[in-house]
Amino acid sequence: MTRDHGTITIIHTSFVAVDGLTALFGEVAPQITLRHIVDDSLLDEVLQCGGVTPGVQERLGAYVKAAAGLGSDVIFSQCSSVGEAIDEVSADVSIPVVRIDAMMARVACETGARVGVIATLGTTLAPTSALIERTARSMARSISLERVLVEGAFEDLRAGEFEKHDRKLLEAVDALASRVDVVVCAQGSMASIEPLLGEIPVPVLTSPRLGVRHAVEVLEEQLAERSN
Repeated sequence: MTRDHGTITIIHTSFVAVDGLTALFGEVAPQITLRHIVDDSLLDEVLQCGGVTPGVQERLGAYVKAAAGLGSDVIFSQCSSVGEAIDEVSADVSIPVVRIDAMMARVACETGARVGVIATLGTTLAPTSALIERTARSMARSISLERVLVEGAFEDLRAGEFEKHDRKLLEAVDALASRVDVVVCAQGSMASIEPLLGEIPVPVLTSPRLGVRHAVEVLEEQLAERSN
């Protein structure tokens, strides 16, 4: 009988991160079973409406229940723009639901009191900032936030202008780094700048690797409890 190494199901709001997260999980925990639920209408609706709609929240709730029904041990939410909605619908299932940006928020609060948050979407800037503030309160940390929206970079990304996207982000990070103790990149897609950061004088955090490691740790805790 083969050992059960556990199952993580990722809920995606677009196809953009499927390959990247599959590769990351394969690197961090190649023994686990990974499943994907993708609804690429979700992010488009969030962007068109300026935030999470009742319809988006309803579909997310259905996907969370579906993931639990698949026999998942942990559900991993890929999109920071729907993070607050995921927090709400996660109450409907008995298994852990891990946000991709949860550990990044914690590390930011541990790193310094002046936190800079950069996003290319306003729909992500607000919930990521709220998550960091809520995390700081839970840790009894006093922080200040500076928020930066990089105009046009998301459009560059969608148009396949990856160098333009990265250049705009790097310029924004470089300008912000002189005023804060740590820079938080609100969207997983922003991890593309990691190899290009060079001599940025403060830590620059991105969510995918931190989020994946966090999800795997939660999975290991679940499996350990099951075996006891």
